[in-house]
Amino acid sequence: MALEGRATRRSFAKAAVAPLFVPASTLGLAGATPPSDRIVIAGIGMGGRNSRNVQEFLKQEDVRVVAVCDLFAERRDRAKQLVDGHYGNSDCVVTRLHEEVLERDDIDAVVIGTGDRWHSVMSSLAAQAGKDAYCEKPFCLTIAEGRQLVDVTKQYGTVWQCGTQRRSNPGYAFLVNTILSGRIGQLHTVRLSFGAGGNWKVNSFARPEEAPDPALFDYDRWLGQSPWAPYSKDRVRLWRLNWDTGAGAVADMGPHFIETVQWLRGDSLDGPVEYEGLAEYREEGGINTIPYWYEVRARYKDGLRLHLDTGPKGLRFMGDEGWIFLSDTGGMEARPQSVLAGLDPPDANYIIQAPHVRDFLDCIRSRRPPISNPESAQRSHTVAHCANICLRLGRPVRWDPREEHFVGDDEANNMMYRAMRPPWRV
Repeated sequence: MALEGRATRRSFAKAAVAPLFVPASTLGLAGATPPSDRIVIAGIGMGGRNSRNVQEFLKQEDVRVVAVCDLFAERRDRAKQLVDGHYGNSDCVVTRLHEEVLERDDIDAVVIGTGDRWHSVMSSLAAQAGKDAYCEKPFCLTIAEGRQLVDVTKQYGTVWQCGTQRRSNPGYAFLVNTILSGRIGQLHTVRLSFGAGGNWKVNSFARPEEAPDPALFDYDRWLGQSPWAPYSKDRVRLWRLNWDTGAGAVADMGPHFIETVQWLRGDSLDGPVEYEGLAEYREEGGINTIPYWYEVRARYKDGLRLHLDTGPKGLRFMGDEGWIFLSDTGGMEARPQSVLAGLDPPDANYIIQAPHVRDFLDCIRSRRPPISNPESAQRSHTVAHCANICLRLGRPVRWDPREEHFVGDDEANNMMYRAMRPPWRV
């Protein structure tokens, strides 16, 4: 974090015209955190999701947000207004170049909310720059990419937290504890539903358009590691539907819910050993599409069944004496009603983020691994990627969670990787 006694040009200039009255918060009195002990943060990728992340960091009294970075000029301007409006000044620095953020010695950590293809690359660059990182999911597009990021954070000793905020949600802790207490009996099946497929009425991906001025939107940098393709507004707007720039809802929503199953099992390094499934792909607009509809059935070594599908977002845990369901917006129901009798479930809405952000900040100070650390995040993401590989192959696959490879399946093992467009790499 910002070292005590470190002087910046800005703090020097302020000192020269300092008023005679010094607020208690500046001195760290009355319980306030002095500036020298605040964690200095920058946001990279300032769309809607990461703007909400940064808002949560702004609420933390021991944090100072000093810079924002985005490839869209409009988003940069909005993010600066957000930060400056919170502090009542105009100090927030804006840039479209992440290098200008990572080379600053006064920044302790970055909050990464770029497109999925940038998550592991940006996390790696942050680690190499000595920055801790809070990164949105999916943090990797492939199994191999995720493993590389785990190794990089170990090498540089940085603190890294995946933005799977449900892992710190009190409602999810209640759900896990209720199941572990035996209220639904012996758990035998978990169904995770990630929502219906996206908007498939697209037909302009294949129609090239003139790319904007990079100062307004840097399209080439936006592509990152993805294969080069001609610019079109739909290619940018609907990037989640394109396998070249994303990995679909299985990898997007999957880690949130899968991490809860791993948590419940008490072994974050575990995972299913068999996968089979069906999917519907729609070839539209000349793009390599993600599944529109899918259903995956996986099995853990001890027999627990895991089903993934496109139903309304939520988690359903089924035991031999009942079931319990948690919707993504926090609603909880169970059968028989006695499963929840005498209990008072806390709010489990997915928007609850403060405990997860707080865990990350506390780990920056203590240097202990966060609750959604690289290794545990890698394993929950691996389940999602194995499911995607099964769907793309159109046949069952077998997986060894300990050795992290597909059993006797060279074709599947080759899909653990994607070629990355130079110069970007993990």
